[in-house]
Amino acid sequence: MTAGKTFAALTAALMTLGVLASSVAALEPLSQERYINDRLIAARVADRIRRECPTLDARVLYAYTQARALERYALDKGYSRQQVDAFLDDKAERQRIYSVAEDYMARNGVQKGDAESYCRLGRQEIANGTVAGSLLVAK
Repeated sequence: MTAGKTFAALTAALMTLGVLASSVAALEPLSQERYINDRLIAARVADRIRRECPTLDARVLYAYTQARALERYALDKGYSRQQVDAFLDDKAERQRIYSVAEDYMARNGVQKGDAESYCRLGRQEIANGTVAGSLLVAK
């Protein structure tokens, strides 16, 4: 191989490594990844609704497939399984997600102890075709 070809091959390899390194470095913390967090919050909203509203239930199989799809999304983006597991097991992160979900429900008329307020929000989520609504079904 000539010096020119060696230099070109080395340059191409370094550029490839640079692109790979920049894409890995560009990963934001999972707690700031909007798509993942929005879906986890929606899942919490749906879970609270199905627990409090006697006329709505969870689409369990669909929820399971969506959870697996969300995990695959994170892995495909470049997060490791260890990062995903650590994020999901982090009590502070879980509490943050729960808090955002509770705030969302309160802003949308849910009142603790008022089952109908949960049902009303659940029906609205289903009608609007939201992520939370897609996880719910009428009994």
